[in-house]
Amino acid sequence: MRKPRREPGSRAPRPTEGATCAGPGESCFPSDGPLMCALEQERRFRLPPKPPPSLQPVLHGGQRLEAALSCPRFLRHPRQHLIRSLAEARPEELTPHVMVLLAQHLARHRLREPQLLEAIAHFLVVQEMQLSSKVVQKLVLPFGRLNYLPLEQQFMPCLERILAREAGVAPLATVNILMSLCQLRCLPFRALHFVFSPGFINHISGTPHALIVRRYLSLLDAAVELELPGYRGPRLPRRQQVPIFPQPLITDRARCKYSHKDIVAEGLRQLLGEEKYRQDLTVPPGYCTDFLLCVSSSGAVLPVRTQDPFLPYPPRSCPQGQAASQPTTHDPAQRVVLMLRERWHFCRDGRVLLGSRALRERHLGLMGYQLLPLPFEELESQRGLPQLKSYLRQKLQALGLRWGPEGG
Repeated sequence: MRKPRREPGSRAPRPTEGATCAGPGESCFPSDGPLMCALEQERRFRLPPKPPPSLQPVLHGGQRLEAALSCPRFLRHPRQHLIRSLAEARPEELTPHVMVLLAQHLARHRLREPQLLEAIAHFLVVQEMQLSSKVVQKLVLPFGRLNYLPLEQQFMPCLERILAREAGVAPLATVNILMSLCQLRCLPFRALHFVFSPGFINHISGTPHALIVRRYLSLLDAAVELELPGYRGPRLPRRQQVPIFPQPLITDRARCKYSHKDIVAEGLRQLLGEEKYRQDLTVPPGYCTDFLLCVSSSGAVLPVRTQDPFLPYPPRSCPQGQAASQPTTHDPAQRVVLMLRERWHFCRDGRVLLGSRALRERHLGLMGYQLLPLPFEELESQRGLPQLKSYLRQKLQALGLRWGPEGG
């Protein structure tokens, strides 16, 4: 069937004809239409309205101190802020939790701040009877790490009483406290008698932390050997001893890309030859050295392969009247240890070595090694390998060392 013909010039209207087009920034659909209403309901369902901002509580004293210490960004809360918060805190607000946070903060960031450390020492003395050894080990940690012996007169007597009371309750905490005191050169004989007793050693042998405790006991035994000539109590049996630090410390491994060790090694290789020094050698009883040289009595640097790089340990006893800090080795070859003193080996903003570094250098010196420190300020001032070689040459020659054709 044929459709009726339209009149010339006429056509059927389109669906969109007669609608007003939206201008710029306007919707083509009416706001009260079914489509817009459905979209608005979907938006409200998927994106619930945000709650009104709550008012921040005003923090006072201990609360402000705890908030500052709990913040992951250290630089937002400098030490003056901590000191002010501590000064404004009431005594009942300074809980063990807050003081442990403060102690961990100081130790982690190497902050040797006397006012804060003295506050921790005073808190420990005042709260002695309420503190367990597991809490005390955390409070004492920054003193050993930061090489700071507090002025609080009751600090050491308080720790000795706590150790006597709780030494058998928490073996690992007991040894941790003694490790901090070892760095301060304040080891109590009574506590050493206990941790070196056969009963204590047998007790820790079957525990999960037996290896770390034996490592700490080995270090304490070395401290007794080298620093406490008047000690006459039990010692760690030789079969129980393990290397103290068999490899570079974790901080050095974590910061190896910032260390000067590689460029110093290259300077020594070009200056002396790689057969005349050893790098990262662990010497008994387990201290890792940065660089070790063997030197003849005339000052000539000797090839390490022709010499025993280790000095005897324990060191041979000194003749009567000779200082204990000057052990005799009866060995014509001398051992020189080059010690890198990197920026992170010191307390922040200071020239005090961290406790573990000072302990290592002290013990190596007592064993008879001659130490040659290489401070980071001097290493950083050298521009390139030629300047560094000249710097190392001056350092070695200042000790009277010779090498090359004229040195043998």
